[in-house]
Amino acid sequence: MGTIKIVTDSTADIPRELIDQYGITVIPLNVHFGEEQYEDGVTLLANDFYAKLTDSDVMPRTSQPSPQQFEDLYRSLKEDGADHIISLHLSSKMSGTVQAATIAKKEVAGEIDVHVCDTKRASYAIGLIVVEVAKRAAAGESNEACLARLDEMLHDATVYFMVDTLEFLQKNGRIGKAAALLGSLLKMKPILSLNEAGEVYPHEKVRGQKKAVVRMLSLLEAQYKQAYVSVGISHAQNEPLANELAEKVRQQFNVESIVITNIGAVIGAHVGPGTVSLSMMHAKT
Repeated sequence: MGTIKIVTDSTADIPRELIDQYGITVIPLNVHFGEEQYEDGVTLLANDFYAKLTDSDVMPRTSQPSPQQFEDLYRSLKEDGADHIISLHLSSKMSGTVQAATIAKKEVAGEIDVHVCDTKRASYAIGLIVVEVAKRAAAGESNEACLARLDEMLHDATVYFMVDTLEFLQKNGRIGKAAALLGSLLKMKPILSLNEAGEVYPHEKVRGQKKAVVRMLSLLEAQYKQAYVSVGISHAQNEPLANELAEKVRQQFNVESIVITNIGAVIGAHVGPGTVSLSMMHAKT
């Protein structure tokens, strides 16, 4: 069967305790404030990022790891005993991370088996998938079984984001300035999702935070109401709303597991503080 190692990137927003528990390797993306460069989750933690965001006049930029970084990582994991690597990453419509990993995979072909996956998702929607695959690898399941379960999840896991302000979407070119101003005046809360191609799109706008939370839950009910589900809630400095959302999820769904986590610097740079996301997929034993 061979030893399987799981790789993801920092945009999966996986809590440290789960990373350590399941032996997940996380490669960081980069965050740039002007000439200053930081590694997401390594040299720039979430809370420090949002503090810096508040104090800075410069909008942060983000960039992916290089192919060489992936190549070095894959070879290092092989030296540590890996026979197979499953490398799961942020949507290719949002970042060149998958492309960099794919280039590295070609460089190590013949040395080690690497499966690079474009999850077509972001934040803990990636994390849900990564942790499930890592659990199965840690339990001794075969590479083939892990990849089969991965394929199921790629057709299942759903995510919605409620953005607190339209400012960051506007500055990152997602919406126009007029729409951002109008939305702010009307206290509109955009609900975003990702389509089948992994592109972010505005699902709808709801007036007020509480109505947006109710709407996200109702959107997921038709797909998951009768099933046991695994749930991820990630937030950008909005823990009270994340906890409130978690309680509502427990009341409305058959929850097998639920994780609340922070939205890190890279995703936070695009959605801004106050954002809350809700990810869900069918649980499977």
